[in-house]
Amino acid sequence: MSSIILEARDIRYRYPRGMEAICGISFHIRKKEKIALVGPNGAGKSTLLTMFNGMIRPDSGLMLFDNQPIQYDTASLRMLRKRVGFVLQNPDRQIIAPTVYQDVAFGPTNLGYSETEIKEAVNQALRHVGLEGFERRPPHQLSGGEKKRVAIAGVLAMDPDVLVFDEPTSGLDPSGSEDIMELLDELNHEGKTIIISTHDVELAYPWADRAILMLNGKILKEDIPEVAFGNPESVRKAHLSLPTLLELHMELQKRGFLLKGKKPRTVLDMMHCIETLFENSKKPGRHGIITVCNVDLDNGEYLSKWLSMHTGICTGAMGTRAKQCAENLKIHLDFTYGVIDKCILKALLGEDTLILTTGSMVKRVYLRVDAYGLESGVHIPVHPLTTPEESNEKNEGIS
Repeated sequence: MSSIILEARDIRYRYPRGMEAICGISFHIRKKEKIALVGPNGAGKSTLLTMFNGMIRPDSGLMLFDNQPIQYDTASLRMLRKRVGFVLQNPDRQIIAPTVYQDVAFGPTNLGYSETEIKEAVNQALRHVGLEGFERRPPHQLSGGEKKRVAIAGVLAMDPDVLVFDEPTSGLDPSGSEDIMELLDELNHEGKTIIISTHDVELAYPWADRAILMLNGKILKEDIPEVAFGNPESVRKAHLSLPTLLELHMELQKRGFLLKGKKPRTVLDMMHCIETLFENSKKPGRHGIITVCNVDLDNGEYLSKWLSMHTGICTGAMGTRAKQCAENLKIHLDFTYGVIDKCILKALLGEDTLILTTGSMVKRVYLRVDAYGLESGVHIPVHPLTTPEESNEKNEGIS
C-alpha cells in the first residue's frame, strides 16, 4: 500500500459573513493516486482543493502533507506550493506574463533557479504538454485548450509531487477534454498524485482510483468509483446522475441477467459482461495483434514504411508527443482516447491494431492487456515495433 501524502483531520472552514463551506471533513490521499472530488456547484470542492497547498487555512482541524502538519508561514508555504501544484479552473486567472516562456518560467524564477535551470525546466514542461515552439507566443492568442496547457506547464516547471486541478475540462470541447485527461493519466503514470474536482460523473467514473462524493461541505461517500457511484440513492442525494455504464449494468441485473465479475468501468468491461451472456456468440478464428511503437525512439522512417506494408490497420496514439508524431508523419489516427481498450476490442474481433505512445507509457499498454487477459481468460498478443537494426541488436545480446 502506497504511503499517505495528503490528509485532512476534521477540518472546518467558514467564509467571512457566509455559510460554513467545509463541515468536519476527514480523509487521506495516497501517493500516485488519482482522486476525483465529485459534487454539484457549491458542494465545497473548490474550497477543499485550495486547502491542499495552503491558499486557505482551516478554521479548525488539521491538514497534513507528507505526514507533517501544514505550516502557514511564508517559507513553509513557498516549499509546499512547489510540491503541490494548483491549476485553476480558468487559465486566464493563472497566466500573468506577456509570453508563454515568461509565464512558465515564473515559478522556477521565484524558487531561485539559475538561468540554465529555468530554461531547462521551461523547455521540459512545454515539451510535456505539447507546446514546444510556443515560447514567444502571447497567451491571449492561444485557444482555451492551449491556455490550459500553459497553466499546467507553469506548474510542471516546478516538478511538484501532487497536481491539483479545479474542473480540468471546464470550457473545453470534447476533443480538448480527452487530451487533458489523457495528459493527467500520463503524468500519473510518471509518478504524480493527481486530484481533480468535477461535477461530470462520466469523466470521474472511469478515470479515478477513488471518488469522493461531496454535498454541502460534507463527504457523502468515499470509495472506489464502482462503490462510490454504486448506490443510486447516494448519487441522487448528491444531485448527480449514475454513470451510464453503471446504470446499464444495473438495468440488465434488474431484468434477471446474471452478470459475473466486477462492475464495468469502460466500454470494454461492458462488452465483456454482455458477451458472457451469449456463450454461443461467434468468436473470431484468431485474436488480433496489438503492435506498440515507442515514438521516443528514432524510428519515424521505419514506422512509415511499416504502415505502408500494413495498409488499413487501425491506429491509436497515447500522449501529446505520440499525437504530434502522427501529425508530422501524416498518420491517420482512428483512436485518440481510451486507446488501449479500443485496440483490445478490435483484437477481440480478430483485427490487428497499432498504438503510438511514449517510452514511459509502453509498459502501461502491456499491463492493461495482461490485466484484461487475467480477468477474461483471453490472450491478446502485444508486440513491440522494432526496426531490423534493433532486432539484430537484441538477438546479438541474447547470443
